[in-house]
Amino acid sequence: MKIAIIAHDAKKELMVQFCSAYCGILSKHSLIATNITGRQVSEATGLPIRCYLSGEGGAEQILALLSCNEVDVLLFFKDPINPNASSANDMNLLRLCDVHNVPVATNIATAEALILALERGDLDWRQAGNISI
Repeated sequence: MKIAIIAHDAKKELMVQFCSAYCGILSKHSLIATNITGRQVSEATGLPIRCYLSGEGGAEQILALLSCNEVDVLLFFKDPINPNASSANDMNLLRLCDVHNVPVATNIATAEALILALERGDLDWRQAGNISI
């Protein structure tokens, strides 16, 4: 499975901690991320991560992959407190997840549920057909 990792600045450390805790599960999958988040996670965990551009540019690259239904899970830790952290790209990421039925987590509680479901094989249907409605 291809898992995309994105975190707003205020949530990058939480993403690093999350990925460190679930490194064993994540290591079985292909990981992509925006540059700074990907580097921080990779440095902390040793996980191989394909890093795209930093900030909006990287989000746009991941948007392109989502639009082609080439992402199976999105872990996107948003900053709900800082209204300036939200952008049109953020909304488009979530919209494309809805379009292509991509499971998405915007907080650590949902991310944990998704990672545990991934480990159990509950998301294998993404590989079986990558359905798009």
